[in-house]
Amino acid sequence: MNSDLINILSQSNKDIDNQKLMDYLSGKLSGQEMHEVEKLISGNSFMNDALEGLENISDKKKLQVYVDQLNKALHQQLESRKINRERKKIKESPWIYFAIILVLLICIVAFLIIRQWLH
Repeated sequence: MNSDLINILSQSNKDIDNQKLMDYLSGKLSGQEMHEVEKLISGNSFMNDALEGLENISDKKKLQVYVDQLNKALHQQLESRKINRERKKIKESPWIYFAIILVLLICIVAFLIIRQWLH
């Protein structure tokens, strides 16, 4: 696989890596390795469904391109969500500061009025 396009979900699946899956789909693995991959996949219904979908792709040469495009699109989508969350935090912060300053001013004015009233 291209090292520039890292699978975002590679951390979540510790049993099998993407390169091994791609080799399995292209038939580059030995019989024993293919059996190990099938054994790992059989216990995970999501992985099994994903593999079946990938096997249905007719042009195996373009499979890596499709995977890279999906990973890139997923990475961009997650990055845009992260940026949007940061923008929301920045927009919400001025109101919090304004509210704190307003409460402090009210407390100071109340303190001065009570102090003046007691003397």
